Formats: sequence, structure tokens, C-alpha cells
Amino acid sequence: MLRWLEEARPDVLCLQELKCADERFPAAEFEAAGYRAAVNGQPTYNGVAILSRHPLEDVRRGMAGDEEGAQARVVKATVRGVNVVNVYVPNGQSVGTDKYKFKLEWLGRLRAHLDEEFFADDDVLLCGDFNVAPEDRDVYDPALWRGRVLFSRPERDAIENVREWGFTDAFRLHNPGGGLYSWWDYRQGGFRRNQGLRIDHVWVSEPLAERCKRSWIDKEPRGWERPSDHTPVVAEFAKA
Repeated sequence: MLRWLEEARPDVLCLQELKCADERFPAAEFEAAGYRAAVNGQPTYNGVAILSRHPLEDVRRGMAGDEEGAQARVVKATVRGVNVVNVYVPNGQSVGTDKYKFKLEWLGRLRAHLDEEFFADDDVLLCGDFNVAPEDRDVYDPALWRGRVLFSRPERDAIENVREWGFTDAFRLHNPGGGLYSWWDYRQGGFRRNQGLRIDHVWVSEPLAERCKRSWIDKEPRGWERPSDHTPVVAEFAKA
């Protein structure tokens, strides 16, 4: 992570699936690299964080209505006037399971949370591991994946309901083609064969969409030693 930060130097970086409590998050190492951190951690599972080279304001963890001990899947901070909402959407395990039902309900709660917290003309950036490939062009083999978790119709409908809050997919503003993925299974040479899914997203409200200069998937870190199965998705914006 520090290697990528040194090379890419993003203003803001959103992380998902930390798998550590707040007190074990390496905030000091990131601070030495020039980044402040807002963390919503959880031991063993889940966890999200926002790193920023600029002050983090109005930091909030979780969603309205979360019960005590709720899974750590949301952290929000305002960075230079932009409301950055970082999410780690539940995986869902497999279609028809309790975890799948929880995923659909969670996405419904996310939409309600956005309705409650923001207006459509606010600068809002929703990003993270959505664990959903929205369209056929986001999957290397749609026929193979259709009906499976990450690409089933109920999941796609649920994420579309979130998008209809007023978001534009920043990546698709600049990259209309298929064959572009952010996640590849470790097994069966998925990355080498480019058998991936685009399940990591940067979605923006209309004011930010108008300022989005470019967006891309940085595949290089996926080829490093012991990589994550995900790779960074990047969006660049003009100053307000």
C-alpha cells in the first residue's frame, strides 16, 4: 500500500476489508507518508478507512439505524467540501442464503441512508467494493455468471436503486468498453487470462460528474508479489 501511495500520490484513498480493529490500523505509518486516516475497523472481518492528504472533517462511521456491534462497512468524511462515502458491500456468499438476503437488505438501507443524509446537488462521492458487477460488459463471461452471486438480477436491481439516488459511474464516463475489470480470482490464472469482474466503483453526484476529468483502473499492483485480488480504481477531478 505504501509503495502504491508513493507512486500514485492520490489526494484521497478509500480502503475496504481491513480485517483489523481501529487500534491496530497502521495510522502512524500512513501519517508518515502524509496521510490522515478515518477508520471504522472490525477485528477479523470487514472494516473500511479513508486516507487523505487534506483535513478530514465531519467523520461518521456506519449508517443511521445501525445496531450496536453492526458490521463495520461504512465510513464517511468531508474532504475539501466533497462528501466521501466509502463502503464495503456484503459479498452475499451465494444466491438464496441468509447472507445473500442480508446483502440485498443492506443495499436498501444504504439507499435510505443516502436519501436521509444528502441532497442531489451536494458534492457526494460513493466508492468502494460494491461486490456487484452492474452490467454485462462488467463481466468476462456474462452467460457463465448470470444468476450467480455478484451478478444476479436481484443484486443488480439493488445496486441500480442506489445509483438512482443521483449517481454517475465515474469510470463509465470515460471508458465505455468491456474487458475492463477491477477484481480477478486468484484461482485458475484469472488475472493472467483477464477473467475478471468490475465490482469496485467510484460513483459521483452530478456536480462532481461535471468536474470528472478522467477515470481508470490501475492494474499494475495486481501483478506485484502477494497482491490483493482487487486493484485500485482511480478518478481525477478538476478543482471547484
